[in-house]
Amino acid sequence: MANEKPILPISRVFGGLFYSFPKLVLTNLLFGVPLAAFCALFWALSSIGGLPPAAVELIRLLAVIPVFPFYAGVVQVCAHLVRGDKDVKVFSHFVTAVKENYARFLVHGIVLFLVIVFSFLSIRFYASQIGDNPAMFAPMIISILVALAFLFMFFYLPSMTVTFDIPMKSIYKNSFLMSFGELKKNLLAVLGLFLLFIIVSTFLFACMGNAVAIIIVSAIMAIAIVPAVATYLIDSAVYERMYAMVVDNTAAVRQVEQKIQDAQQKNAPKKFDSDGIKREFNEKLKSFEIDENADGDEYIFFEGRMIKRSVLLRMKQEVLESEME
Repeated sequence: MANEKPILPISRVFGGLFYSFPKLVLTNLLFGVPLAAFCALFWALSSIGGLPPAAVELIRLLAVIPVFPFYAGVVQVCAHLVRGDKDVKVFSHFVTAVKENYARFLVHGIVLFLVIVFSFLSIRFYASQIGDNPAMFAPMIISILVALAFLFMFFYLPSMTVTFDIPMKSIYKNSFLMSFGELKKNLLAVLGLFLLFIIVSTFLFACMGNAVAIIIVSAIMAIAIVPAVATYLIDSAVYERMYAMVVDNTAAVRQVEQKIQDAQQKNAPKKFDSDGIKREFNEKLKSFEIDENADGDEYIFFEGRMIKRSVLLRMKQEVLESEME
């Protein structure tokens, strides 16, 4: 349709980015303090004499784990900005997000560390073997694709964690599914990151030949700009779809739960239509499409819960059979 809103209006994204830039800088500065502190700490630890180069790289990368809980504040502020909220209190939103999501983001940090190590080692190993064995090209490509899948997952994991109070298993399950199911959105996020990379590279290229200038510009970019802007660009591409997916799948069950709570609060069992609620649930189950020929018995998101395919099929069959009797 001619008046249909584009999936990712470039003017809206970059207009919002320029409008929100001061708040993004403040957010990045709040994140930059622990980022600089932990990076300096692990850099110092890696400077212990006698360590092999691989151990040095691993120790420095460990900074990702304690830093990542503070990234929750960046994600929370960017989510408010992307949604178009006018009254965004950067400091309070940042601190609250870190407090409420510290443990979960610590787990995400550990997962991210393991993913980076696994991806880097596997890709480097297979690439080093291609010269002697061209067949290693195939597993190298597979390793790159797996790394991309994990990258796409981390487009959704942080935002889903700060936005919804759902189990960690559901967060990882939904993020994994959307890493494949929302490929167009993911590629748009990659495009945004690529444009940011070009801009940052341009500034660094202008400092070529001056090591001190490169260090200063890199530090400014990391502490004041890049993480928050990158998060804003990612959320601009994926947040709306992620939010709609979770909300749409849980809206019906919330309505049913609200009816139950209202009936219980009024303490009027005679007005509590449990049969009607059950019929409403059965009607949704009958119209819910389930691929009976799919391989495996994976979990499917239905009415706010992750339920195995076989269980859903059995429930649906029982409802259909009961109506035929």
